[in-house]
Amino acid sequence: HGVHHGGVAAIAMDERFRVDAPPAAVWDFLVDPRRVVGCVPGGELGPVLDDRTYDGAVRVEVGPLTLAYRGRVQLAERDEGARRVRIIGRARDRAGTDTARLTLDSWLAAPPEGGTEVTALARVDVAGRVVELGRGFLEPLAHLVFQEFAARVRAEIEAAEACRRAGGPAGPPARAAPLRAVPLILRALRAW
Repeated sequence: HGVHHGGVAAIAMDERFRVDAPPAAVWDFLVDPRRVVGCVPGGELGPVLDDRTYDGAVRVEVGPLTLAYRGRVQLAERDEGARRVRIIGRARDRAGTDTARLTLDSWLAAPPEGGTEVTALARVDVAGRVVELGRGFLEPLAHLVFQEFAARVRAEIEAAEACRRAGGPAGPPARAAPLRAVPLILRALRAW
């Protein structure tokens, strides 16, 4: 999946997951970049520029190395009829030497047995020092971050849906902790 040349790496991910909630509830979640970023491991929201554009930061700790990016997340496309949404993010680290660009395309389907199936395709292009870690390290890390993101999306939508069914207000989203990647990396490298 990954292409690696001259200090640039491209990582592609393809994730499908089921959510025990109707497609309308999942759609409302996916078109709100605030809620999406809130589920990114190590993600943190900054100022809201408009209803489609948000500033934010993401921080991943890999052993002694801390990757801290600041950037902008934008809801680039939303097609309610096709239940398809595209979010684009661009970020750079504090030193300005490392950059990352994310494209996240999500589609919703309503399987006959109920709930919603989400297909999420992500492509991350990274440049800078982080590329020196190598593809054998970056790809498993990216996949684990993405799986953790999918699990948080599912949990948050299902919790909000359970509150709605019970007639209560949805609680505030859980505060995202920085992703400490050492146990994840050990798991990733074993899996890899």
